[in-house]
Amino acid sequence: MPKPNRETMLIVDFGSQVTQLIARRYREAGIYCEIRPYQRAGEEFADGSCRPKAAILSGGPGSAADKGCPKIPQAILDSGIPLFGICYGQQILMAQLGGTVETGAHREFGRARISALPAHEDDPLFDGFLASGREDVWMSHGDRVSSAALGFSVIARSPNAPMAIVADSRRRYYGVQFHPEVHHTPNGARLLRNFAKIAGFSFDWSMSSFRDEAIANIRNQVGSERIVCGLSGGVDSSVTALLVHEAVGSQLTCLFVDHGLLRQGEAEDVPGMFKRHYNIAIEVIDARELFLSRLECVDDPEAKRKIIGELFIDVFQERAKLLGNAGFLAQGTLYPDVIESISVSGGPSSTIKSHHNVGGLPEAMNLEIVEPLRSLFKDEVRKLGRELGLPDSFVNRHPFPGPGLAIRCPGTVTRAKLDILRQADAVFIDQIRSHGLYDEIWQAFAALLPVKSVGVMGDARTYEYTCVLRAVTSVDGMTADYYPFGHRFLSETANRIINEVPGLNRVVYDITSKPPGTIEWE
Repeated sequence: MPKPNRETMLIVDFGSQVTQLIARRYREAGIYCEIRPYQRAGEEFADGSCRPKAAILSGGPGSAADKGCPKIPQAILDSGIPLFGICYGQQILMAQLGGTVETGAHREFGRARISALPAHEDDPLFDGFLASGREDVWMSHGDRVSSAALGFSVIARSPNAPMAIVADSRRRYYGVQFHPEVHHTPNGARLLRNFAKIAGFSFDWSMSSFRDEAIANIRNQVGSERIVCGLSGGVDSSVTALLVHEAVGSQLTCLFVDHGLLRQGEAEDVPGMFKRHYNIAIEVIDARELFLSRLECVDDPEAKRKIIGELFIDVFQERAKLLGNAGFLAQGTLYPDVIESISVSGGPSSTIKSHHNVGGLPEAMNLEIVEPLRSLFKDEVRKLGRELGLPDSFVNRHPFPGPGLAIRCPGTVTRAKLDILRQADAVFIDQIRSHGLYDEIWQAFAALLPVKSVGVMGDARTYEYTCVLRAVTSVDGMTADYYPFGHRFLSETANRIINEVPGLNRVVYDITSKPPGTIEWE
């Protein structure tokens, strides 16, 4: 939770798959915000632990016309703070305040154009918005508001949304049927910023202020006790280690676990690279036999993640005892990890997958978790890394999952498969670097499919594995698109892999975006 005096925009989540984009728009504008599922937001308002300056009511899959639909917590409505409802958020705001929502007959999906009514001219929310009397927006709704609640004016309409924007300027309550947070509403960010101005935000949140607050929070949480940090060499764990070290200095020991699921050369490269740049205690733990033996015959991806998460904790707890009963474990958990693992802290959106450092943690632990990056997106972590003076060799590294190659080897994991996968991945990354493409790509890797196919090499029949290559572009990892390699690059890369990696006779390239796919295969 933020400091009590920090200006915070609360996003009440009703289950929209693009709720995190609202947070991104506000973070980019210099406003700190937090997402809470509607149930938890009500609890925190009621007990006084949540006191934001204003609140956004997100979209969602529910229908405000249904009796048992998700509702705005009464504590929020009673608080008097400015409110801005988006799509379902607009509909439920109207329904709870006495308006009417009708369902199903007038759907609108995709691009639409809204037209202004004269009432918009007197409200600062529309400064620079609807200037020409029209705006292109992105709609995604089946229900619509058919009559506004008392005190609201109709500001704009579209062909299938007669109340595309409603406003009660006196109470600073607003509702829009479209999604201003998405790229397809070109002027939507201005509308969100205008709402923040009306609410009195200072737009002064930055990585520098986050850094100072994170360090203070770590000191307050850890006190004089010892703390261990799981260090993988990726930007998330590296930034976490630097923040904790700035906060508590020699109380920190970093633990690099070689679990047998690392990329080629990583067990040697990462600890050496970290030791060269920082005077931070780091221990390398060889746990290959422990992890690989426990993963034998396990093919379910969720089971793999749970096993790996539990084993990490076992290793960390054992080392913490030997270090003098360290009481804390620092992890590089990010906001997307939380969103994908636990549906934004238990909200109504679907759980996508468990992350080993969120959904994979055992219930009984002797270590208290420290997660200073838990509210940040990946690009924000990179900014914080630069703020901390982290070298580009750390900051610009492609993400690598905590469960490592186990989730890039669908099906059962064996040492032989891992050896094949490491070699193929190394060739792919070498190709990307040699062609000068590494920094253009968010994440790239090879995965080994659990199928064999017939091939021919040197006039002889082969029956070997298939390797799939994956490379994506993204900003925060929440959405992604495949990188458009040229055919010459793909042909050259496939040729190298087949010739240099025994056990493979076929290479394919994954062109699935996220969504519908995820970046990793498991």
